[in-house]
Amino acid sequence: MARVLSVLFGVVAYCIFLATFLYLIAFVGDLPGAPRTVSHGPAATLPAALLTDVLLIALFGLQHSMMARSGFKRAWTRIIPAVIERSVYVLVTSAVLLVMFYFWLPIPTVVWSVTNALAAGTLWALFAIGWLIVLLSTFLINHFELFGLQQVYRNFRGSSALEPKFRQPFFYKIVRHPLYSGFLIAFWATPVMTVSHLLFAAGMTTYIVIAIGYEERDLTTLFGQQYSDYKSRVGMLAPRMGR
Repeated sequence: MARVLSVLFGVVAYCIFLATFLYLIAFVGDLPGAPRTVSHGPAATLPAALLTDVLLIALFGLQHSMMARSGFKRAWTRIIPAVIERSVYVLVTSAVLLVMFYFWLPIPTVVWSVTNALAAGTLWALFAIGWLIVLLSTFLINHFELFGLQQVYRNFRGSSALEPKFRQPFFYKIVRHPLYSGFLIAFWATPVMTVSHLLFAAGMTTYIVIAIGYEERDLTTLFGQQYSDYKSRVGMLAPRMGR
């Protein structure tokens, strides 16, 4: 029974995250039909909006990084079953993003606006490419393990977890963190950049750079010299020229 419940929990957590991720695309892109986006929503004074939005970005960064650390996982799995640890992480991430969507206070002042149709179309294409890179990168490193489904499925089948292996599939031969690269492209590629969109993009970029430092420390601990050599050959977020 516990195995069945774990599978159900994992599937529900994944579905909630999938819906949240799709809304994130609409939120960042100011897409029509989204009730609240990075640039459209409840009116607020500039100080209130700045303080609220910075705190929301900080909340996401703290949750996302803290729960991903190996030390936190060891402590956390003394409370919850290890098999659903990743699903809980995915679910909490979704909850934090939903809080961000609801409480975000837009600052609609325009920083830049691209009116040329070709240039605007190019930026929209880059926006779409960024999200596509994010999606493809998750599948390259095992989409279903990343979002907790493989763990609950293997537990249901009575299989043990696989040992982590160092791999460099496709994008990972070009940059070490293509998933983050995709996010950065999507966050910055917009024909209309408002102050709140700029704040979001800058805040998330800061978080990504900080998070990579912690993530690479864990990866170096896990894979040792193999990962150190990889770092020396491959760029972090962009290809190294001449390599």
